Amino acid sequence: MSPFSVCVYCGSRPGNTPRYTTEAEALGAGIAERGWQLVYGAGDVGLMGSVARAAQAGGADTFGVIPRHLVDWEVGKTDLTRYVVTETMHERKKVMFMNCDAVVVLPGGAGSLDELFEVLTWRQLGLHEKPVVLVNVGGYWDPLIALLDHVVAGGFADASLLDYFEVTDSAASTLSALAKTLN
Repeated sequence: MSPFSVCVYCGSRPGNTPRYTTEAEALGAGIAERGWQLVYGAGDVGLMGSVARAAQAGGADTFGVIPRHLVDWEVGKTDLTRYVVTETMHERKKVMFMNCDAVVVLPGGAGSLDELFEVLTWRQLGLHEKPVVLVNVGGYWDPLIALLDHVVAGGFADASLLDYFEVTDSAASTLSALAKTLN
């Protein structure tokens, strides 16, 4: 039986707050400690690299997926358990999502938002029921959460949209939330 697989979406930059890196490292280490598999964007830079190196250091299986055009930019991490190079970003997202049991979103930029909104849209359309956890390190995602509340209040989404993800504030609370989905 395959290990529980956690897809982590996060920044290819470290951000300007050291706690982002600390939480990314704690998440990677926690995934390894539980015997889970990390699925992520295969980069060795920013928070992506931090979560992957920590997972590897703890002995976790690591499954990285990167599109050909980002191999140099994101410094494709070829020493993973599995390293897949795709032709497009769309393929990357599909392969990552199809190989995970849950999605975790650490702080990140436009790419992380794209990935988050795609899985939320798929959930809204009934295409999956995988847990999605938004890690709100230091309130990073507060403006996004307010925007989603605004979308619902404005009548552009049913209130159930807000039930399709859980908000945590740290790697530890994220790992606990994911563990509960296994019971």
